[in-house]
Amino acid sequence: MTVKLTPYLNMEGNAREAIQFYKHAIGAEVLSIITYGDMPEMPKTFSDDFMNLVAHAKLRVGETELMLSDAPSGSSIPQGKQVTICISSNNVEQSKRFFEALRQDGQVNMPFEVTPFSPGFGDVTDKFGVTFQIYTEI
Repeated sequence: MTVKLTPYLNMEGNAREAIQFYKHAIGAEVLSIITYGDMPEMPKTFSDDFMNLVAHAKLRVGETELMLSDAPSGSSIPQGKQVTICISSNNVEQSKRFFEALRQDGQVNMPFEVTPFSPGFGDVTDKFGVTFQIYTEI
């Protein structure tokens, strides 16, 4: 089983611009970009602008990774949520244990569940106000 901690940047509609900036500024390599329009369960009633926003991107910088996504258009990122920590595991049961432990006296932002991009994903803010995205790698 592997476990990684990765910084996750929550952007206000400018994730693509940030990706290009990090490519040039720190030599980031784009590993993947998924838009909201790429997600199979996303209703197609949203605007083209929304569907082209980045739902999830992964970059490699040296030996580490950096993840990014756009908040839906018009949404502002609450203070303290611009940078979160993604805990990645290749084991759904381990990911669920992390989620359950971190939610104690904290707040569940998104329940731990199967998503189009992960067999086990959840978002939780712990009792210290730190937000973690628990992500099970496919």
